[in-house]
Amino acid sequence: MKTTVGVLSAGGDCPGINSTIHWLVYSALDKDLAPLRGTMFQVMGIMDGWKGLIEVKPEKKASLNRWTMNLNMELVRTWDRYGGTRLGTSRINPLDPKNDKSDLIIDNCKKLGLDALVVIGGSDGLGTAYRLYKQGLKVVGIPKTIDRDLYGTDYTIGFDSAVNIITEDIDRLRITAGSHSRIFVVECMGRRAGWLALEGGEASGVAITLIPEHDFVMDRVIELLSMRRKAGQRYSIVLVAEGAKPRGMEPVQERRGRDGFGHYYLGGIGGFVAEEIEKNTSMEVRYVALRHLQRGGAPTAYDRRMGRKFGVASVDMIVNEDFGRMVGIKQNEIISTPLKMVLDKLHLVDVEKFYNTKNYKSLDLII
Repeated sequence: MKTTVGVLSAGGDCPGINSTIHWLVYSALDKDLAPLRGTMFQVMGIMDGWKGLIEVKPEKKASLNRWTMNLNMELVRTWDRYGGTRLGTSRINPLDPKNDKSDLIIDNCKKLGLDALVVIGGSDGLGTAYRLYKQGLKVVGIPKTIDRDLYGTDYTIGFDSAVNIITEDIDRLRITAGSHSRIFVVECMGRRAGWLALEGGEASGVAITLIPEHDFVMDRVIELLSMRRKAGQRYSIVLVAEGAKPRGMEPVQERRGRDGFGHYYLGGIGGFVAEEIEKNTSMEVRYVALRHLQRGGAPTAYDRRMGRKFGVASVDMIVNEDFGRMVGIKQNEIISTPLKMVLDKLHLVDVEKFYNTKNYKSLDLII
């Protein structure tokens, strides 16, 4: 018996995806496990996310070569040490009501001979996977988002690497901030959840952290910075998530509209905060938006390890026919959660537990 598994990465790229694919392939093609599983596996990589399953013409060799890739151990041997995704990705929404491609995707999966599909994605990618599952496609989800906002898992691929990048970049900014006695406002990603800003702020020791879960008061931000300056601090760094907003205001949006899933492009709240500080104080301020730098670079050791755990677990789920579910980790144990449950909630920062709403930083607990 042979089982053919397809794998794709959907949505934004991040470090750890390649590690996940590497270990999925290594586990699936492990001949020693075949007798226990009762099947041999073949793994087909789908290029450029959902776009690959839309564009591929299974009956044409040239199209197969363009949109699919036969994955074997030798091919993926070194993938785990590289960032991004070797399969490519896209933010296309294949289930757009105006141009629904679900029937085409399911038909192409059948023509490709796929017995199951593993989707490495965030809420949008896994949302698409769930809707296709309800239409009969056998899917398994792997959580991948640097925002770490997916419910049903304590960790999502890419988060630790992104926190490390934020920390390293802020360490560099400290040098010029201190040299010129400036305030630096650094904007990081985090549309709905402030985990990146909160943990990046903890790691780098910034003065102020602003998150989407708690609207801030601009006057209080200025007061805190002024207090630091009067206390003799030469510089301060404010770390703000892109989804954070002042009390009574809407999130700051870019002008280029929405993505394929209807989300407004966020960005610019850091610039707003920097302008308000400079306008209302005598302090010199600079604004830096990290944007896609947070998605770059090689995966950290933690993301490589989590890629391994999730990749191996996804194969086990296919063997056990646990379809329509997402692999995850809770209290250091690998679990699986129904995709419907994952999509019904968000994993947000518990403000009362983790955030100091008076001084806008991580809550320091004394036990």
